[in-house]
Amino acid sequence: MKLRNYLLLTLTASIGLPMMAKTSSPIIVSTDDTEIVMTVAENGNLVYNYYGKKFNNVNPYLTKQYREQPDNGAGFAPQAYPAYGGFVTITPALKLVHADGSHTTHLKYDSHKVTKTGDGVTRTDICLKDPLYNIALTLFYTSYDKENVITESAMLTNNEGGLLTIENLASTYLPLHADSYYLTHFHGVWATEMQLVEEQLHPGIKSVESKRGVQATQTANPAFLLSLNGPAREDSGDVYGGALAWSGNYKLTFEQDECGRMNVVGGVNDFASTYHLNTGESLTTPEMVWTFSNEGRGKVSRNLHDWIRNHALAHADMERPVVLNSWEGAYMNFDEKTITDMIDDAAKIGVEMFVLDDGWFGNGEYARNSDHAGLGDWQVNTQKLPRGIDYLAKHAVKKGLKFGIWIEPEMVNPKSQLAESHPEWIVKSGDRDKLQIRQQWILDLTNPAVQDFVVKTFDDVLALSPDISYVKWDANRFVTDFGSEYLPADRQSHFWIDYTKGLYDVYDRIRAAHPEVMIQLCSSGGARLDMGALKYHDEFWTSDNTNSLDRIRIQNSTNLFYPAIATASHVSTSPNHQTGMMAPLKYRFDVAMSGRLGLELQPKHLNEEEWGFAKEAIATYKKIRPIVQFGDLYRLKNPEDGTGWASHQYVAKDGKEAVFFAYSLKYHGRTTFFQTRLKGLDPNKQYRITELNKKDWPSFYGDGKVFPGDYLMNEGISLGIGNNFDSTVLHIQEI
Repeated sequence: MKLRNYLLLTLTASIGLPMMAKTSSPIIVSTDDTEIVMTVAENGNLVYNYYGKKFNNVNPYLTKQYREQPDNGAGFAPQAYPAYGGFVTITPALKLVHADGSHTTHLKYDSHKVTKTGDGVTRTDICLKDPLYNIALTLFYTSYDKENVITESAMLTNNEGGLLTIENLASTYLPLHADSYYLTHFHGVWATEMQLVEEQLHPGIKSVESKRGVQATQTANPAFLLSLNGPAREDSGDVYGGALAWSGNYKLTFEQDECGRMNVVGGVNDFASTYHLNTGESLTTPEMVWTFSNEGRGKVSRNLHDWIRNHALAHADMERPVVLNSWEGAYMNFDEKTITDMIDDAAKIGVEMFVLDDGWFGNGEYARNSDHAGLGDWQVNTQKLPRGIDYLAKHAVKKGLKFGIWIEPEMVNPKSQLAESHPEWIVKSGDRDKLQIRQQWILDLTNPAVQDFVVKTFDDVLALSPDISYVKWDANRFVTDFGSEYLPADRQSHFWIDYTKGLYDVYDRIRAAHPEVMIQLCSSGGARLDMGALKYHDEFWTSDNTNSLDRIRIQNSTNLFYPAIATASHVSTSPNHQTGMMAPLKYRFDVAMSGRLGLELQPKHLNEEEWGFAKEAIATYKKIRPIVQFGDLYRLKNPEDGTGWASHQYVAKDGKEAVFFAYSLKYHGRTTFFQTRLKGLDPNKQYRITELNKKDWPSFYGDGKVFPGDYLMNEGISLGIGNNFDSTVLHIQEI
């Protein structure tokens, strides 16, 4: 009887659907060159018709007919946000359990509004409702005109009058139809982040996800490319770029259904994350950042780099300083003189920022002399630094440097005053033993008291000296055996979402209180590199692996999405501390200069020749820095294509200057040579090319000569870099 009544209610609702609010024209979310087109069907469904290159007239979508499914007569028109229910059998964007126990939801168009939120920025809000259950699902599309980026998120509101259970609430859904699909995604572990994989997708489901909670992006980054009808090419073809702005568990699914359609769903991972809403409560998803290019993946990168610099990076209009970080030069075995000597040498060599890394805090039995103790006790180690942090910071400033410091405020060593004083603040699963990674536990950021502690830690560390202008924020382990003493027993599954929301609340408060401070995003390397965390930071630590040969590949993949201005790239010692590989200093500088240049070594270990080269290279970087940090990236030779060369180029926004980088990754033999065409220049202009960081003899035959732009972009240049660790940097200037 209950089933019959439900069917009658559903039939009555369906008969009434054409009477629902309906648009007389398509709903368009557009940028300068791209657009999303949606329409409302006769049954009230919001149909996702198109996302791609902008064209003149979208009205034909109002009359577009989709083939009907056999047997049931339902159309194949893709819903803009498919909820489980009705004929939806793909991975849904939304899965709910209603207060009456029903597992089905039908979303129908209710209304929409368009609001200009800034110069070239527009937000489109689309409200969907279920005709049977009193819930509201609002889709938010924010379009950025000149960057050709569109972000999407969703907010679910419970007005049912009972408990609503969310089993999945995605940020985005994208339906595509093509002959074939190629996915570029990334995998890795510590010191090998962002290892690129491109594969053809076939019928079925491909999932890219993380269940680590913290360090969610080290094994797989929540960013991807989806290329239609062939592998992604650099300068041609339809390519979609997506990146989820979320620093916790995530899941991206790519499902090719029986129609040949690719259904992309992305958002917070539903693993152990059932979320409950009481009446009147809402839950909002993180944003998915989208861009589209019909000019290959190169345009995807340039779109995202512009968007990050304009909308998702702190102090994005400021040149980033050349940094000397103390870690590989001193580790935790230092005293005051060790640090002041490093500062003195940094000043002599041209460095602009000195950063004191781990080991400066904790006292007595909790002294931070190794990673076994002290984490959580943020008091200056008086034995190592008797005159405190302020003395070091002022010493740096007197030498013409800025001063920065390392913290890891989300973590705690079992051997610490903090762990002993507040065991209830530690993430743990009931009465189970708390597992250690790197001799540390995680503090429970679902707890407002812990959030307050982390904010106070940041405040207190900055209070150590008014001359601290940079903070390196680290996070060196992931979540195991999750659980919270703060959350009620029936809300433990809220942990994964509430931890990340707590982290963002902390970031918001810190940024409001200290807007001027530079903050580096570090998590044992690149383990928290995503659009959600990046917006609070000035830069990110790309990988703990500073080996130049490995960094070429890591940075190439990273810079598909994230710009050079934020890519901390350091020259370290040889042999390299992570890999043992030996490489010439020139090669190490040539690689590091293609990002935010820094040093990760003890300057006094450089010999006289190396000292002179490093000083000159740093001065050279400062001259080309604006082009590298603010210019457009053009990739020329892919380190993944098997040729054994890598090359890319930055072109200034006005097109008058460019910087070219090329690297040999292996021995090529005596008869082969490097050749490539340049990009992004004006074919009608003349350019003088100067080789930088030269040693012994130039590798470019045209050093100091003038070439026509059309020659450089059609014939190109050849280089003598066929040996292991050969490299070239060229400065290209319009005359």
